[in-house]
Amino acid sequence: MAVSLDILLAGLRAAGEPTRLRILGLLSRAELTVSELTQILGQSQPRVSRHLKLLDDAGLIERFREGTWVFCRLCDSGVAGALSTKIVELLPVDASELGGDLARLDMVRRDRATAAAAYFAANAEHWAEVRRLHVPDLDVESTMRGLFEGRKVDTLVDIGTGAGRMLELLGPVAEEAIGIDLSHEMLGLARANIDRPDLKHCRVRHADMLNLPFPEASVDAVTYHQVLHFADEPAGALAEGERILRPGGLMVVADFAPHNVELLRQEHAHRRLGFPDTEVAGWIRATGLEVGAPIHLDGDPLTVTVWHAEKPVSPEARAR
Repeated sequence: MAVSLDILLAGLRAAGEPTRLRILGLLSRAELTVSELTQILGQSQPRVSRHLKLLDDAGLIERFREGTWVFCRLCDSGVAGALSTKIVELLPVDASELGGDLARLDMVRRDRATAAAAYFAANAEHWAEVRRLHVPDLDVESTMRGLFEGRKVDTLVDIGTGAGRMLELLGPVAEEAIGIDLSHEMLGLARANIDRPDLKHCRVRHADMLNLPFPEASVDAVTYHQVLHFADEPAGALAEGERILRPGGLMVVADFAPHNVELLRQEHAHRRLGFPDTEVAGWIRATGLEVGAPIHLDGDPLTVTVWHAEKPVSPEARAR
């Protein structure tokens, strides 16, 4: 209790300043970079950074680096997270300064959407070309979504999230959904795609699929949607997904069956021209997961296979 009281007092002291209250209000609505906050607040970057450090030290916000950018978001766990949430609930959104902040936040969001649209337009021809070669996306997505029916998912991690489509699709079945990708451009596109009120519990992170920023046995589901064929070490990527899965957790992998479309290797950087059932199932089984029967969605010339597996629960845990 004494520790919680200290945290509470530190949080109240850190929040007790007009600019820092404005920052909390903004971060409750979106993850923002330091430069975006500087733009919205109309203050110098050193001054905004000092405010952010005080809020971060008190545990009210979280800061994380992504390349040369630093993103900030509201903390959502523990005593400090509960305090930040309560403070935001009490903020008068009709106050002149807060209202102006929200208007400028909308401008920042529009700028993000414009940049994302430009990136999508530059790459849309590639994505459309690949889509023409396999079954409709809706068939793949409905198959993946069906594997989650009746499951309780507190935390889902989509590995190689790309434009964030799996967060849009599976975000509604999870309490928290996190997309991981190495491409800053794709993360920017994903952020724009999940910037919706119904996906406030979804976020993205810059990370390597071979070194995920999560503790062992900390998430309920991991997904790999059309990403293994780009991977240098697909077996290692699956092993890393198993590492972070809790007992009873679900792994879902969607990728191409073996094919001979060399164009995808020559022009679109596919390292592998699909995977046999036995290869992917063998990699997953080697991690200790229990593999279900693969699901084949036949296309011309590309067939999409969906593999799924669960992490075993120990008899002792089942007894409890």
